[in-house]
Amino acid sequence: MARTTPVKKAWRSLAWLGVITLGLVGLTGYGVAALDWTWTPKLALDLEGGTQITLEPKLESGQTVTAEQLNQAVGIIRQRVDASGVSEAEITTQGDKNIIVSLPGVPDQATKDRIQSSAKLEFRPVLLTDVASTSAVGDDGTSTSSPTPTPLPSSSLESTPSVAPTDASDQNWITPALLDEYTNVDCADLDAGSNVAPADEPLVTCEADGSYKYILGPTEVAGSTIADATSGIVTNSQGASTGQWAVNIVFNGEGTQQFADVTTRLYGYLNTDAVRNRFAIVLDGRVISAPSTNAVISDGKPQITGSFDQESAKALADQLKFGALPIGFQVQSSEVISATLGSTQLASGLIAGLIGLILVIIYSLFQYRLLGLVTVASLVVAAVITYFVIVIMSWREGYRLSLAGVAGLIVAIGFTADSFIVYFERIRDELRDGRMLVSAVEAGWKRALRTIFAAKTVNLLSAVVLFVLAIGNVRGFALTLGVTTVIDVIIVVLFTHPVLQLLATTKYFQAGHKASGLDPNALGAVYRGRAQFRTTVPTGTKAGATREAAKRQTIAERKAAGIATVEPTVQPTVRGGKNTTKKSDTNTDGKDA
Repeated sequence: MARTTPVKKAWRSLAWLGVITLGLVGLTGYGVAALDWTWTPKLALDLEGGTQITLEPKLESGQTVTAEQLNQAVGIIRQRVDASGVSEAEITTQGDKNIIVSLPGVPDQATKDRIQSSAKLEFRPVLLTDVASTSAVGDDGTSTSSPTPTPLPSSSLESTPSVAPTDASDQNWITPALLDEYTNVDCADLDAGSNVAPADEPLVTCEADGSYKYILGPTEVAGSTIADATSGIVTNSQGASTGQWAVNIVFNGEGTQQFADVTTRLYGYLNTDAVRNRFAIVLDGRVISAPSTNAVISDGKPQITGSFDQESAKALADQLKFGALPIGFQVQSSEVISATLGSTQLASGLIAGLIGLILVIIYSLFQYRLLGLVTVASLVVAAVITYFVIVIMSWREGYRLSLAGVAGLIVAIGFTADSFIVYFERIRDELRDGRMLVSAVEAGWKRALRTIFAAKTVNLLSAVVLFVLAIGNVRGFALTLGVTTVIDVIIVVLFTHPVLQLLATTKYFQAGHKASGLDPNALGAVYRGRAQFRTTVPTGTKAGATREAAKRQTIAERKAAGIATVEPTVQPTVRGGKNTTKKSDTNTDGKDA
């Protein structure tokens, strides 16, 4: 006997669910075998403990830090941490100058650098350097290498200017004291980050790798004018990949105009002064690139290239995108801290979830009899998929499970069970209307799906709003709530409905056994031909079934039942030996009134 179309659809849906489940398990297994993952998710600060880093500002003599600067720094550091994933970090202030960053687990050096780096980006013109040309900016604004360096004339090194400089490229900025500092600077000892100078004064610094040293003019374009920064692979003019990583910068309106003015002036030195034709991109007091100006860049979209790999390019882009810290910071102390809640609270949360799950199971079995087993099975499948999704997010996206996240998972149990209840009640309604079980399952599904989608959309929107607007542990709660909402829909579509389609073809459920939860008598729907139903109590029907039928009737059904009991009928009577007719009201016992 060929399978019916609903049965074929059911097996197809279950097959897809199996593929998804095996895919999640396989991906986790691959991570455990090849990527140093584990079969359990990483825990957040409140459950595992971690590292507490105290940052103190690097201030010049007489400089102070304001509360506004401190709060701005906290916000930027939080954005940098969140950019690597929801890690449940805590960033707070201590006193009137320090910042406390608490991270779960043991952060690597790259994470520490990302947090404390001020990412102060400046664009300064080159006044003096040991090498005349190491790179150039092409017409498209990208940096390209130049193989032949040209030494700076020695006369420039001996100048003693006394005239006030007219612009940032004027070599009259080079005073004897500045020249002496430049001559004696040791790039190996230069402290990146603390090597700062006021924006309106020149700076002595070195290349990031310590190979070249520079005297740079005052800052002409500040990093604060950057509107966006991304990382990516450099492509040539034909669109082919060069394999070189770069950071792409987009200036705002102010920065675009400033950068256009700078490149316009520097471009004028193209054929007359190889040194002053260059500008230096300075990050935290170190030169990361010093290209020549081969074109006027007026679109505000320069590109930084250098010795970047994918990780370092992304780290720099994140730092620049989320803004430069108003002041520089250095690590004052770093220490291991214990979990604020620990395993006891985690166990309590899991016990609370288990109790909630047991109550849902008891209610489902009491209300829906054996049909409640479908709820139990659906919750088990949802739990398996949710667990592996959380594990993958933990190791792949930096997510950490906190107690708030556990709360989100517990709340999801009720939301998931709600979907099943809506579906089951729609099926019961269809049975009361006289449908056979197979058609009742299909019709009930069409009605329930709209309601389920509407409810889950509201849940998902709530989770998204919480995730976007909240900080800290609340984001973990919102994320788990959103993930479980999506998984809930998948389970209902690919498991709950297909299972009911298959059960509807079995003799046990089609016969409407009392323990099936789909007994037509208990639902108050009794077939009497031509798809018509009576709501009177059949012989032998228990009072409980009557009350159940009354409770389950819709308003329209009750009105229809009321009209049926008073509808006048035409019945034949015999009077005086002649057949006559008269109208009479029929009582419930069938006798004439």
